[in-house]
Amino acid sequence: MSIDADSPRSAGESWLTLYYLGRAAFSTVWVAAALALGQKYAVLGAGLLVLYPFWDAAANYIDAARSGRLAANRTQALNVFVSLVTTPAVVVTLQMGLNAVLATFGAWAVLSGLLQLGTAIGRWRAGAQWAMILSGAQSALAGAFFVIQARQAVPAVIPTIAGYAAFGAIYFLVSAIWLIVGKRLRNSPTDKPPAASA
Repeated sequence: MSIDADSPRSAGESWLTLYYLGRAAFSTVWVAAALALGQKYAVLGAGLLVLYPFWDAAANYIDAARSGRLAANRTQALNVFVSLVTTPAVVVTLQMGLNAVLATFGAWAVLSGLLQLGTAIGRWRAGAQWAMILSGAQSALAGAFFVIQARQAVPAVIPTIAGYAAFGAIYFLVSAIWLIVGKRLRNSPTDKPPAASA
């Protein structure tokens, strides 16, 4: 039996698919810009570092507003707050040195990763959330590694964070593809035509 394209479940899946594709696309463009230009031009690199948590805040806000408002999505509301606080924190730490920048991104990655994991668990029935759970867990682990790494000799920060963002893009893309394939499989006709009688 196919699912009505106008049903709440179908509408929710369509939004999540679009949302995940949008996040994957942004992260891909951000990584490309960071690696190609951010390392050559300090001002552009700094701008990209500030933009990344701000985009995360905006994306979570849009998704929460589209999925029942912030009051009904507390983990995303907290994620919006954490990312908004991180944005000016990155601006400040850019004046302090690369160690401080990496530590700030690490703390943010831990918190936002755990909140993303909580969001995915809460919307498990929406589908494709296993990838978001993995993404959130990996973000938290990567963030903890960043914090530890920030106490040592810091490598190039932009490539380090670009690698983190690239994995995020992959998880979002996998989630979108999973939703698309699942919806098509459910909507495909399953009834076989009756066999012709001799």
